[in-house]
Amino acid sequence: MSSRERILGRVRRALADVPQDDTPYDQAVARDYVREHGDRSVEQTVELLAENLADYRAIVHRCTADDLAVTLAGMLAARGAKTVLVPPGLEPSWLAEAEADQVPDRSESTPHELDGIDSVVTACAVAIAETGTIVLDGSPDQGRRRITLVPDHHICVVRVPEQVVSSVPQGLERLDPARPLTWISGPSATSDIELDRVEGVHGPRTLEVVLVGGRSSAEVDS
Repeated sequence: MSSRERILGRVRRALADVPQDDTPYDQAVARDYVREHGDRSVEQTVELLAENLADYRAIVHRCTADDLAVTLAGMLAARGAKTVLVPPGLEPSWLAEAEADQVPDRSESTPHELDGIDSVVTACAVAIAETGTIVLDGSPDQGRRRITLVPDHHICVVRVPEQVVSSVPQGLERLDPARPLTWISGPSATSDIELDRVEGVHGPRTLEVVLVGGRSSAEVDS
């Protein structure tokens, strides 16, 4: 008898006299917890997201949709990025002004090849204000999980306010649990027992978030 069989045998014996629970899973646990902490306007929710992102050491930018291409190009230039990884479904106009070479995401790309890429630009599925969290779900404009874990610089575009929610429960309602979800709260970081913070251990050292919303300057003047 293997160790696995012995352990499972003990579990079965321990559960032998436990009555069968016929309560459906979705009714077994009360879901009456608080869904949102406080009463915030849309603008206040976005501000909270920006504050918590910055608190996690993400770099936050704001621009209008018309200014996004120029903003992204400036961010890549400031980083000195010569190559940028592009998910297959990313809006082409976003990188129309970028001078960096655009490298398409390929399934056959090796971790070594991805490690040689300077930056990656993605969209997101949802952004959660109370926790300062960006969630990716592997959609075409976000790409596979590994393209946001190997390159050292990740730029994530968040559409404001439609992709911003206040709380985790509200965020979960928008997500498909069957998809490969990646939850990002700031750049990759960990601390040892001495509380020495080390960034980039299991993901990008630098996370920049672009909050895109509002009208262009031409629309405001008209």
